Amino acid sequence: MPSLPRAALAALVVTCALAAPAALATEALQGMEQALTVALQDKRGITLYVAGQTISGAVTRIEPGQWVEMRNQQYGRIIVRLERIDGIAAP
Repeated sequence: MPSLPRAALAALVVTCALAAPAALATEALQGMEQALTVALQDKRGITLYVAGQTISGAVTRIEPGQWVEMRNQQYGRIIVRLERIDGIAAP
């Protein structure tokens, strides 16, 4: 079996290493969007974890791949970029 030149082998390893986190990030974003969509449809409250802070409220609108709009008793309008969300807690 012929061996790959070192440069090609190194490029293949780097490509695989970079592709794996991107695929996981895409899956995570899709999972978060799905949880937000369920909260929107069921009109249930949800808690977002963003940069060490918690934001609780009702989802009022979702722009897929971009942001989520929420409201709660304190604020009439809260907009959070989906890429900034660290976690979601939903009942």
